[in-house]
Amino acid sequence: MMEILGLSGTAITKLIKKGEVSAVDVMEQALNQVDTVQPLLNPFVTIAHDAALAQARQADELLSKTQPETLPAFFGVPFTVKDLLDTQGVQTTYGSRSLEYNIPNRDVVAVARMRAAGAILLGKTTTPEFASKVTTDCALTGITRNPWAPSLSSGGSSGGDGVAIATGIVPFG
Repeated sequence: MMEILGLSGTAITKLIKKGEVSAVDVMEQALNQVDTVQPLLNPFVTIAHDAALAQARQADELLSKTQPETLPAFFGVPFTVKDLLDTQGVQTTYGSRSLEYNIPNRDVVAVARMRAAGAILLGKTTTPEFASKVTTDCALTGITRNPWAPSLSSGGSSGGDGVAIATGIVPFG
């Protein structure tokens, strides 16, 4: 299987549309990287494992029935969003224990547009409670570590997204 970790979103989409890699292959590589990174650096609040794989399978099915050039710009590309953005059917906590069980019934506009562009939500990344600090740590998720120096902070308030991108899990978040 071709290595896709660290490639740009447009490069991944081109490979999928050319049939050089499947959307499922891409998502499996991203999820395998999550399994490696999460215990060490803690960038995720929620990993939408089953939904992401199901959407990747749907993307591959659509590709088999459609002209590739008609597919959207980020077709099959995994992406993450900071846990401050509502995502339909996926836990959104704002980094707060008080919202630990919050599951929105709609996507914010930015997420809806990413999905419309063909991208597949892999998960929600860590943030300090209500994005209130310059470091990404909170009572709900703990500390998100820097991928280059794990004893240091990943920064804030988008530390989880930064780690997901820096470790090649996703090309953008």
